[in-house]
Amino acid sequence: MVGPEALTGSTRMKSGTAQKLVLNMLSTGAMVKLGKVYQNLMVDVKATNVKLVDRACRIVVEATGASRVEAENALSQTEFEVKPAILMILKGVSAEQARLNLQQHNGYLRAAL
Repeated sequence: MVGPEALTGSTRMKSGTAQKLVLNMLSTGAMVKLGKVYQNLMVDVKATNVKLVDRACRIVVEATGASRVEAENALSQTEFEVKPAILMILKGVSAEQARLNLQQHNGYLRAAL
């Protein structure tokens, strides 16, 4: 039960918000279970435009503590995929080794680390 609506006559404001919150929790939980999240960051990102390249770079910097230049370098070597870029920096491996490591762990970054 969500209680009475703030505006009399509105029948879906509170229930719609409650539904959205529940669906957000479910989808977030699913993303975590599928290995698309590392720490509190969505890391299953392949940057395909300028906006996503910037976002990917910020994610790599936050996840690794690396400089922006290091993050950009790792991303350029991994075709702008975040997971292998993070592995490259944290484990000191090549892009190829990072991809292989991820494959061996079914794409789960935490397991690959």
